[in-house]
Amino acid sequence: MQHKAGFVNIVGNPNVGKSTLMNRLVGERISIATFKAQTTRHRIMGIVNTDDAQIVFSDTPGVLKPNYKMQEYMLQFSESALADADILLYVTDVVENPEKNMDFLEKVQKMTIPVIVLINKIDELDKVAKDGQAPKAGKAPKDGQAPAGDSNALLSAIVEKWHALLPKAEILPISASNNFGVDMLMHRIKELLPESPAYFDKDQLTDKPARFFVSEIIREKILRYYDKEIPYSVEVVVERFKEDDHHIHINAVIYVERDSQKGIIIGHQGQALKKVSSEARKSLEKFFDKSIYLDIFVKVDKDWRNSEKELDNFGYNPE
Repeated sequence: MQHKAGFVNIVGNPNVGKSTLMNRLVGERISIATFKAQTTRHRIMGIVNTDDAQIVFSDTPGVLKPNYKMQEYMLQFSESALADADILLYVTDVVENPEKNMDFLEKVQKMTIPVIVLINKIDELDKVAKDGQAPKAGKAPKDGQAPAGDSNALLSAIVEKWHALLPKAEILPISASNNFGVDMLMHRIKELLPESPAYFDKDQLTDKPARFFVSEIIREKILRYYDKEIPYSVEVVVERFKEDDHHIHINAVIYVERDSQKGIIIGHQGQALKKVSSEARKSLEKFFDKSIYLDIFVKVDKDWRNSEKELDNFGYNPE
């Protein structure tokens, strides 16, 4: 039996469902997923093994125009996914402007490997069509919108625009959240994989250590429970991770950029931080299937998002 293996990299703009898709494909909750943009900051691998194949999926930060040093590093993570992919999954959705971030899209246009454009969130087509929304792309006929209430026409218009932008790409409508089209996508990926021995051990699920997932789960709770700039100004570092057969003792630090942000994270009489700690502990116990003892502290590290030294310390250097 011939064995196939390869790297399948997932790219696209923020908040189109890349992490939700990653988790569906891997069958495990590897990437945190929220409704807020820029949830994913690092490149994360999730590995699927079968008897005759190994698929190494890679989730990446959403493509954006950087406003500070950390976002520059995030964009480098996304661009690096173009260099080492055997198959590229470009994720969009039913409301996105196809010509958003054309600089990145032009790099995709030049690729010679298989590219699959995934039109995600098609479960929202009826609502989008009813509201008269549609992607705006250049000088499409009239305003580029399908007739209100006509979801089939809307989907056809979206497919046509993506075909014009990436004529060599395959296009597949999916709904990652509803698991629609994911099995078909997985089947197609297996067909396109090159013949190769496995790159990783067959029992390996990801390239990230346990501490990484602790920090990501805590950060996910911050994204869910805080508004405005707070979620984007924090970094979580695990300073202690001690594990035995039944328990894990964890000490983590939430870094913020300003004293005022520290006060918001902690909240009145510490109630906000207690909520984050409680919810994070529940998720961590489910993730590790062990009892978790979690202590979280908050410290100020001024302007860490623009400090190369601090970003290197926090693991953001793509090199």
